[in-house]
Amino acid sequence: MSRIGVIGTGHIAMPIVRHLVAKGHEITVTERSARASAALANECGVAIADPQGVLDRSDIVLLSLRPQHARTVLSPLTFRPDHQIVSVMAGVTRARLETLCAPANDFVQTIPLGFVQHGGCPLAAFGNAALLADLFAPENPVVEVMSEAALNSHFAVCAMVPGLLDLMTTGANWLGERTGDPAAAEFYVTHLVSGFLASLEDGVADQLAHERDALATDGTLSLQMVETLRTGGARDALQDALHAIEQRLNG
Repeated sequence: MSRIGVIGTGHIAMPIVRHLVAKGHEITVTERSARASAALANECGVAIADPQGVLDRSDIVLLSLRPQHARTVLSPLTFRPDHQIVSVMAGVTRARLETLCAPANDFVQTIPLGFVQHGGCPLAAFGNAALLADLFAPENPVVEVMSEAALNSHFAVCAMVPGLLDLMTTGANWLGERTGDPAAAEFYVTHLVSGFLASLEDGVADQLAHERDALATDGTLSLQMVETLRTGGARDALQDALHAIEQRLNG
């Protein structure tokens, strides 16, 4: 069991805390936001303290602040040399972390999605990947990367998920308008996609393209869909978004 402190208890931090509590760790969270921290205290029995109190009670510190708030919150704090730091703040560079958290010097950067609580969330890790694996694996696979630029590219792809959800929402709404049953339409779309993805094997290269081409053969409805999305610019728009997010993160 580790003593883990969480600074920043927003949308990303809450499922992380639930996962860590389920694994038996001792958790202290900051008061901000008050509603989230109170909910975690009632649900999971975590302790609540101010940011310095969180540091003083913890050996591992998870930073889950909005990037624009990182300096304001962290600069006044006194870190210890033995603190191990897990940052889930996309856009806060390793250099900034080293300055804000000095004299701590053991870092790992990652960013999960909310389903990390239930397992199956891949975690790209730059830095102490073994620390991240100790906390989140085997339920959530850790993918070690060798540079901050590579980490940022993974972050860009992570941001693709809400875009895909937006497309699924469009499809579900379209179906619901025609059937008159929006709940059943969303159920159908969700299980159609999740069931297909669950059938894929881990670690097989080019599997997505292979399955796409197996479905989108000459004269099929699937090919019509793929070609319409391509000619409509969906692929180009996705690549443009990935490049723009990557450039934003790389500064």
